Amino acid sequence: MSTVASPYRPNAGVLASLAPTVILAWGWPRRGIALAGGALGALAMPPFGFFPALSVALIVAVWLIDGSADQRGAGAARASLRAAFFAGWWWGFGYFLASLWWLGAAFLVDADRYAWALPFGVVALPAALALFFGFGFAVARFLWPPGVLRIFALAFGLGLSEWLRAVLFTGFPWNELGLAFGQNLILAQISSLVGLHGLTLAVIVIGAAPATLWDRAGLRRWAPTTAAVVTLAALALFGLYRLGETDPDPVANVKLRLLQTNFSQGPEFAPEKGAEILGRYLALSDRATSPQRTGVADVTHLIWPESAFPFILSQEAGALARIADFLRSGATLATGAARTEGGPAKRRFFNSIEILGASGLSSARYDKRHLVPFGEYMPFQTELHAIGLSEFVQFPGGFSAGVGSNVLSMPGAPDAIAMICYEAIFPSEWGGARSGEAERAGWLLNVTDDAWFGLTPGPYQHFALARLRAIEWGLPMARSANGGFSAIVDAKGRVLASAPLGAETVVDGPLPGALPPTLESRWGSAGFALGLAALLCVILTAKNLK
Repeated sequence: MSTVASPYRPNAGVLASLAPTVILAWGWPRRGIALAGGALGALAMPPFGFFPALSVALIVAVWLIDGSADQRGAGAARASLRAAFFAGWWWGFGYFLASLWWLGAAFLVDADRYAWALPFGVVALPAALALFFGFGFAVARFLWPPGVLRIFALAFGLGLSEWLRAVLFTGFPWNELGLAFGQNLILAQISSLVGLHGLTLAVIVIGAAPATLWDRAGLRRWAPTTAAVVTLAALALFGLYRLGETDPDPVANVKLRLLQTNFSQGPEFAPEKGAEILGRYLALSDRATSPQRTGVADVTHLIWPESAFPFILSQEAGALARIADFLRSGATLATGAARTEGGPAKRRFFNSIEILGASGLSSARYDKRHLVPFGEYMPFQTELHAIGLSEFVQFPGGFSAGVGSNVLSMPGAPDAIAMICYEAIFPSEWGGARSGEAERAGWLLNVTDDAWFGLTPGPYQHFALARLRAIEWGLPMARSANGGFSAIVDAKGRVLASAPLGAETVVDGPLPGALPPTLESRWGSAGFALGLAALLCVILTAKNLK
């Protein structure tokens, strides 16, 4: 048991014992508190969106780090950092276990091959991701000032760790803490200035501020929480102001139809059923939905979801002919499709978006650049294949990563920034337009296959992250998803038309106009970096003045 330096001073009230209970906890009770606190925070993520749960989790995080101090003997500082790291690991393990459990659904699609790996996917990934929060807690403990400013230290440590989670080892920013605000249309508007990472800093500072209510007696103890409420109100006012500004006109002469199929990835999607599957696509694409949309003849741009076919589309002359004949009215089709390059000895497969018209397959395409580890390719492929492990996709060696621009040209529409599935979760994924690779595109095109995850929180979380990209960039988004959610989203993140999860249907609508470039689209994570630097300056200045 360590000797604890606590900022706590007794206050009246039933809740006064909570802070010392957490601060003084040690051993398995401390681990259990951290695990439960992190798991509770997962309720702030879609589809629940209950931010107070994350606030409680962050308050617990402050007290856990308070309780990491050890002032006895040589090596006290190292012991303190180690205690903070493991508290953060357990907190993070609870958070990711509770918010990512639905990943197990993918292992049951082809249960005969992958069910054995379900515990590894559901438990091992959260355990690995929790290392980032362990690091964040340790950084916060290293900087830990007394009093109110320790909230800033927590924001610095966790904010830095969340950014690292988005960029290291190919990155995985799923359910970054900032999504607690990012899923709220009003609060998410500030991401046009600071992005998802900047939202994360705001979420931590605002959510953790009430931890200081137990620090002192009298009215002064309310000052940090009051400041947090005022800051939250300021974010909301900015959001309301931005949403109230005049919207750009829709793009002229562009009529979108997004296909939402609902195919499972099991036997229903077998190669021998390719002709039947294509027939269902064509029939659904020609469905009458209103007097203005009697079928594909009233559509200019048709969008089908990721990996729409159980075959290589470019190698199926019959399928290409059926699609070209279907598009004779003049519509352009953008569809997810696997494609291949090279001969038998050096054949490579790509997860792509192909463009087709009445004249057939276009040379314009986009190959997915950011692949899913273990899903679309195997890290350490030779070694893992040797022991019988393989990626989920049924192509020899998995997919290869695309190269070149992510800006896709389509006849009759502005250029689009293409995003395939998992790519839409990355705040800084789309640097092409920013780096001068192409002129700024006019919209985001997202195709995905979320049927792997069924009716779980996964598709809700994926859609919330994708919608946030529209706000960050000030660009509308068209999203076609197998399983859901398919939607047309405007440049402020408002959902103009959508299909519910699990429905087989189409989504029709015009293409909304783009806003002027946002600060986030021009400068990327600069706003977040400035916020992180400001937090560090305040902490170090305060410590030097002591």
